Amino acid sequence: MVTPRHHSNFPPIDDYAFLSDCETTCLIARNGAVEWMCVPRPDSPSVFGAVLDRSAGHFRVGPYGQQVPAARRYLPGGLIMETTWQTETGWLIIRDALVLGPWHNTEERSKTHRRTPMDWDAEHILLRTVKCVSGVVELEMNCEPAFDYHREAATWEYSGKVYEEATATAKGAKNGHPTLKLTTDLRLGLEGREARARCRMVEGDNKFVALSWSELPAPKTFAEAEQKMWQTAECWRQWITIGRFPDHPWRGYLQRSALTLKGLTYAPTGALMAASTTSLPETPQGERNWDYRFAWVRDSTFALWGLYTLGLDREAIDFFAFMFDVSQGDDGEEIPLQVMYGLGGETKLEEFELNHLSGYDGAKPVRIGNGAYDQDQHDIWGTMLDSVYLHIRSREQVPENLWPLLKRQVEEAIKHWKKPDRGIWEVRGEPKHFTSSKIMCWVALDRGVKLAVLHNEHKYAEDWTKIADEIKADILEHGVDKRGVFTQAYGMEALDASLLLAVLLRFLPANDKRIVATVLAIADELSEDGLVLRYRTEETDDGLTGEEGTFTICSFWLVSALVEIGELDRAKHLCERLLGFASPLKLYAEEIDTRTGRHLGNFPQAFTHLAQINAVMHVIRAEEDLRSGRFRPAHHS
Repeated sequence: MVTPRHHSNFPPIDDYAFLSDCETTCLIARNGAVEWMCVPRPDSPSVFGAVLDRSAGHFRVGPYGQQVPAARRYLPGGLIMETTWQTETGWLIIRDALVLGPWHNTEERSKTHRRTPMDWDAEHILLRTVKCVSGVVELEMNCEPAFDYHREAATWEYSGKVYEEATATAKGAKNGHPTLKLTTDLRLGLEGREARARCRMVEGDNKFVALSWSELPAPKTFAEAEQKMWQTAECWRQWITIGRFPDHPWRGYLQRSALTLKGLTYAPTGALMAASTTSLPETPQGERNWDYRFAWVRDSTFALWGLYTLGLDREAIDFFAFMFDVSQGDDGEEIPLQVMYGLGGETKLEEFELNHLSGYDGAKPVRIGNGAYDQDQHDIWGTMLDSVYLHIRSREQVPENLWPLLKRQVEEAIKHWKKPDRGIWEVRGEPKHFTSSKIMCWVALDRGVKLAVLHNEHKYAEDWTKIADEIKADILEHGVDKRGVFTQAYGMEALDASLLLAVLLRFLPANDKRIVATVLAIADELSEDGLVLRYRTEETDDGLTGEEGTFTICSFWLVSALVEIGELDRAKHLCERLLGFASPLKLYAEEIDTRTGRHLGNFPQAFTHLAQINAVMHVIRAEEDLRSGRFRPAHHS
């Protein structure tokens, strides 16, 4: 039985809608208020930050005096949010989008884009259109930016002829703070830090509000706004149509996850961020609050695995170009791969606390930056090489410029596999010989061998095969307990959900008794109410206090692993449960509190959505194979 939600004046994390133009993202609360937005990049300081402090900036468009809409949905095939409002006197439909349009850098090269130009591009406009479809409704708009994470107040000035345009700048502006321009067919009033508008709409009336932060022109009329909304929908439809989605009742979940992963990409560089937010808590009112607005090598490569599963592999090309950029200095010298990067390839992501913010629902501290950027995590070489191999094996050729980078990652795994690290979960306790890190080092060598063969480097393939066998033997000797179950770290008995990767990454065959024992042990002993924990906090020194919810990616990994070992009915039941926990808009944060059903952690989370894609496709393909009289794992290789 689900217990009532904790009462809070913050919306539940899973109530937010997510918008993106692949250069900027935002979250919109159920009441129509933008409560999280950072410009010009998702890892820039926030201009709307109410999700972290109710006074840290918002931008609402909706009926006056009403907070709960009749319905919300994404328009099919894209990231355009439609909210339907019913009042006592009439009905409104509001659509929100971050605008996309044709490639616009036609006379001068882009100052931010390093990747190959596409057919369409971000226009740096948050567009909101309003239609009154029945009766009479009083509409209100209020826009109150709070620059630099609410450290700089906004100053508004009219910048149009009458009341149709106003510009907000940071008071006492320092270099780098954006200028926001509000353009509308409403009549704007400027009241201190806030721009406001109110009007009475009757059936057939249309209005628009556009917030922009570049020199690209905002719409001046509703007809222009509607055209921009249409072109944005068309851009998303063109992208999603490339994908291969099964004719199945779960198709909508797959498409929403794919669109979310695409929305978490940063098109100018090819980086893919872990989530669009910082410091949404893993523990309610707790300290497990981190900044996820960066490109983790691990999360990005797994996300590409998910997109590749659906035939959406173009993003992989851009991401590998991003990895090539960050692995070389200005003069061409080789730079070791690190755990994560800024969206522009920045290597120093120092962590700071913003003590002036209350935190989401009182969860402090609010952190920006991430101190794990310089940790030793030995899984990154394996995740990257697995993703590269998955991407290029069908092409049967390793790009010449990529081979030196790939070879270097194999050599890094060889150099470090015998050393302890912080592991896949970035624990802040003492380094250990984490079994999953050792397995990922084996993956680095195994995929390196396959890539060397494709590249006709047979001597490397021969040498690396011997080292891969040595790593595997070491893991089987030290990373398996007396029950035949893989353990979290050498010399420990604790379980760890990351060991589900042993079967998903083909470390051992799915019918190996140690694989079966490990999957079943995690399913039976590392679960709360049927959903999977990363590890038990009382058994693992992660350097933090407090509990955490079940990690949704781990539960989806379990679905895939159960399919692999032939437990299809159990896998399908768990998958159905997990899909039932999705937000009303089919989005996922990082964790789920099984007692309340509420989502915890940063939102939306790439890691969770990619694991959902792989889990759902595992179940669908296994069912198809069962009907045809054969069984083949979803990622058979």
